[in-house]
Amino acid sequence: MKVSYAGVASAALAVCYSTSSFTAEMGDSAEAVGAAAALDNIIVTAKRLDEARNGLSTDTGSSVYAFDKNDLAQLPLGVSTPLNQVILQAPGVVQDSFGELHVRGDHGNLQYRINGVAIPEAIAGFGQALDTRFVSSLDILTGALPAQYGYRTAGVVDIRTKGSSFDNGGAIDLLAGSHMHREIGANASGSVGALSYFASGSFLRNDLGIENPTPEKDALHDATKQAKGFAYASYVLDDDSRLSFMYGIADNRFEIPNVPGQEPVYPLAGVTDVDSATLDANQREKSRFEILSYQSRAFDALDYQLSAFHHYSDVHYRPDPVGDLVFNGVAADILRSDEQIGAQFDASYRAIARHILRFGLFFNHEHFDATNQSSVFSADADGNQISDVPVSIYDATRITGSTGGVYVQDEWQPTDALTINYGARFDRVDTVVKQQQFSPRIGLVYDLTSSTRLHAGYARYFTPPPTELIDTKSIAKFENTTNALPSDANTAVSSERSHYFDIGVAQQLTHEITLGLDAYYRDVKDLQDEGQFGNALIFSAFNYEKGRIGGTELSFTYRGENLSAYANVAYSIAQARNVVSGQFNFDQDELDYINSHWVYIDHDQRWSSSAGVSYRWRDTTASADLLNGSGLRRGFANSESLPSYTQINAALTQGFVIPGAGKFDARFTVTNVFDRVYELRDGTGIGVGAPQFGPRRAYFVGLSKPF
Repeated sequence: MKVSYAGVASAALAVCYSTSSFTAEMGDSAEAVGAAAALDNIIVTAKRLDEARNGLSTDTGSSVYAFDKNDLAQLPLGVSTPLNQVILQAPGVVQDSFGELHVRGDHGNLQYRINGVAIPEAIAGFGQALDTRFVSSLDILTGALPAQYGYRTAGVVDIRTKGSSFDNGGAIDLLAGSHMHREIGANASGSVGALSYFASGSFLRNDLGIENPTPEKDALHDATKQAKGFAYASYVLDDDSRLSFMYGIADNRFEIPNVPGQEPVYPLAGVTDVDSATLDANQREKSRFEILSYQSRAFDALDYQLSAFHHYSDVHYRPDPVGDLVFNGVAADILRSDEQIGAQFDASYRAIARHILRFGLFFNHEHFDATNQSSVFSADADGNQISDVPVSIYDATRITGSTGGVYVQDEWQPTDALTINYGARFDRVDTVVKQQQFSPRIGLVYDLTSSTRLHAGYARYFTPPPTELIDTKSIAKFENTTNALPSDANTAVSSERSHYFDIGVAQQLTHEITLGLDAYYRDVKDLQDEGQFGNALIFSAFNYEKGRIGGTELSFTYRGENLSAYANVAYSIAQARNVVSGQFNFDQDELDYINSHWVYIDHDQRWSSSAGVSYRWRDTTASADLLNGSGLRRGFANSESLPSYTQINAALTQGFVIPGAGKFDARFTVTNVFDRVYELRDGTGIGVGAPQFGPRRAYFVGLSKPF
């Protein structure tokens, strides 16, 4: 891993075939030499196209934290590491329950890009929709982002896929361990003439799919099955153009873990005894996307890429029809689905000396459906149950809308030491709200010396509400039931608007050691947040009127010949006041307090840190990483915080050769080495519905066969 404040984006390119090796296989005939020359030309063209595609984006003025394929392989679980756990190693990233991430005090608001194309967000759930196996390199951009980045701006996860440069080969991976963990993954890439391709897939099952709601080693009713796949194909049309296609799919199933020893709250006719340890609630999450891209060049100075995309995702919660009723007063079968189709265009023009003009557009049309089939009990005006015979209530909502934006920016290098990127974008959203904003941006990078780089930036951000997280339940339908809402306000969630300021410095102490220091502040109107307000583990969005978020980050990286290490420490404060939408999810006394006080946001964590070390000696590699946090918020209006926690993971990998079978890599991993018991959530705080504990110590053994 490494931290940098880049002035101009660069491309890391790998070519696995050379003319000489290809000729040796084919022979020295004229046909073979000609074929080799043709392939070499295709590879060179692909390299040039990769450079052109990477040049469509800029990171001037923002903070960049980079992972290459070696960094990913050296993590204790290697490419089996879930993508959110990879991102957690970057500075300023805080872990939460259900696999959620918070970057620089934001709730989620992450944008994922694959080979330069933004992936529309999926409905939030427990599982990861993207797999680390197909990642060749990954950059995390934060801070004052250039104008081409819109909508989800807390951080940009910029992924470059494997197989985009005529790599040939692949691997099969097996991983087994604690909690009945069984995982198999495979990937393969190759080329045929002008066509290059890559495909990967994985399947896992274990008995710890969601964080345990108790501190025990093993959870009750917590099995998961997760399947993921990704495919990429690229066809070089000529020296200046190519066509590419990407496809991704995920199908994740989770049991909802149980808490034993609970006492029933609501009497149910015909039911005398219900054991909370035997409940059977489940959730299934599905996601798939397809992206078709055409990349080309015009006028010898204009590079561009046009992409069309489609994305579908859904989350389906199935309750325990008896248990949810007697313990929660409602058993709700909830299905949320979201389908999006759209286009993205990016271009760069380099005809003017010391200037790179970039411009583009994004358009997305989406269709969101939510159905809620609930069983509830009748209740009086004070919420007291008056019947033990449940009634059924059906509630359904459909939202159709669009989001679109355009941007233009100029990357200007007035001197060799100074790069300035200035521009603006205009965005409009028409979903649950109709809003728009003009957003100026400016960022600069200055090389004070050959080893010292300064950066600073300002960005005006516009963040439309996540349609798939809008709580659309009918308040009137649930009046006088055990699922009545505590407040009758139902204001539509608004777009968030903010001013973002960022400044930092990177210092190259030696060839191996780099230090980074960054500070940021964000002034927010209509700050968006999310919470779990019902018995189903599905999130709903709401707004605070005002927000203020600021912090600092310190990063250290060391890259030696055999030893590499990194360490990050971050300090953050995130506060807000006055709930102005989704008030029906709150109790009135909590609303009154929030409306007159600055309160800490539920995902505020004062201190967070991450660190890692890896040492390679011949075919043996030892590695370890660490996560530490001062604790998320808890209590009435988030007035308290949970205790601090530390988790250390370690691994030992060994390469070996079996005659006749070839090379293998074996891995032994221990997570939470010291078996620290820590609580991510205790079930209290704004929008927090249940306690969750971090995973206890676990052991894993893996075997990988490259080919």
